[in-house]
Amino acid sequence: MPGEEAHPDRWVVGVAAHPAIRRRYLAPADIDRLRKVADVVFEDFESSAPFGEAVFDQKMSDRLADFTTRLDALVVCHGAPRVTAELLDGAPRLRFVGELEGDRRGGRVDVEAAVSRGVTVVDTTHGSSLPVAEWALALMILGLRDAGRLFRRLIAGEAVFADPGDREASRSYGDCELSGRRVGMIGFGHIAWRLTELLRPFDSEILAYDLYAPREMAELAGVTFTRLESVLACDVVCCLVPLTPRTEGMIGRSELAYLRPGAVFVNVSRGKVVDSGALVERLRAGDVVACLDVLDPEPIPQESALRLLPNVFLSPHIGGVTGESRRRFFALMVDDLLRAIAGHEPRSLLDPVTPRRRIEGC
Repeated sequence: MPGEEAHPDRWVVGVAAHPAIRRRYLAPADIDRLRKVADVVFEDFESSAPFGEAVFDQKMSDRLADFTTRLDALVVCHGAPRVTAELLDGAPRLRFVGELEGDRRGGRVDVEAAVSRGVTVVDTTHGSSLPVAEWALALMILGLRDAGRLFRRLIAGEAVFADPGDREASRSYGDCELSGRRVGMIGFGHIAWRLTELLRPFDSEILAYDLYAPREMAELAGVTFTRLESVLACDVVCCLVPLTPRTEGMIGRSELAYLRPGAVFVNVSRGKVVDSGALVERLRAGDVVACLDVLDPEPIPQESALRLLPNVFLSPHIGGVTGESRRRFFALMVDDLLRAIAGHEPRSLLDPVTPRRRIEGC
């Protein structure tokens, strides 16, 4: 407010993003929480592509650099340019950089350059892990009941009714409960942690494959880490790994062969993690069910065999798309900013090792 005295001990926090992102992601209540301890300023970037990875534009990069010179903390999201080593060198006050939706890889931040300059880097993409875990649970149940096949028959006008006395008929309709089933998780990050919590009432044994998850998680979460082959042989298999050069195509023909008859395969990670041709080939055998929220390519082509196979349930990459999750990104960022301002360690830290592990694999 004009006439107010400056507070030299207060942080100045800047938010750089496309204005549509700012409206959708930043709840007024969270801005107010932050304003109690810091001065908050905004810089809008009207890029032609508000979503997706940062595209280099010299004028936009110069404007972000100029904006950052007076900041103690910078938060970036879709629309903003990349935070480079050059930008960091021109921002002597900067001590915190946060990305709201960087897929836990520092997509808009040179993490190594920031950390080497003593700048804390935070990424709160896991704000969408809760709804993704919820949708994964829903897809598991839909798959075990063979809901995709039933839905196709219903919209085709068939009189669909399962006679519980007809074992063959009931088998074709899906007759499996989730309770007591063995669940396999490929990747064990934030989504898997939440999904494990959701599965507790179902008394499920959980096997997980992840090369980098802390092994202490086994006891804390009540899971067993094992080989990928053992995970793929579970009753329900859920793919949760990030897309990286190592994980692209990691589930191919030989891996899908481990799916046992009657298994349900769920993918809520990225479509390219699974070899689409090999998946179609495995599904054509007719003895497994797939519930897919992610596909390769996206959107799914009209001619894709996955549209027609009766043992497939599809959704259009909606797992993490909720109004709550978008606002949660910034709410979690404010939580970590408050911790940092108070002299504590943020919870959603990135360091140079973290993005490298995400690049290497699950």
